[in-house]
Amino acid sequence: MTAIHAIRIARVYDDLEGISGARVLVDGVWPRGVSREGLQLDDWIREVAPSTALRKWFGHDPARWTEFRDRYRAELADNPEAVARCLDWCRAGPVALLFGAKDRDHNQAVVLRDHLRASLHGEMPS
Repeated sequence: MTAIHAIRIARVYDDLEGISGARVLVDGVWPRGVSREGLQLDDWIREVAPSTALRKWFGHDPARWTEFRDRYRAELADNPEAVARCLDWCRAGPVALLFGAKDRDHNQAVVLRDHLRASLHGEMPS
């Protein structure tokens, strides 16, 4: 059976000193004002981010959250390669999915974390 490791989310602008495990940026664009050295990334998986059209439509409007979540899940279902890359990190050990959005509760990292957890829990034993 596959081990289930912790999948955390963290804002790139937070103090990331206490973050253990792999650091994976899941934004499609590099966050403003943040250095590559400062993030100490293990990976940047741009391809797993929401499409530009979906990101712009959502605009981090909590009133659109439910529909954004549904649309983004559909995009993830159509993007198995990027999701698989994330799952590889999750299988290897603890992971922190890093994002730049101000809203900690309504962003793609929340949806992606839940999607990855569901995928890992739904896997058949190898």
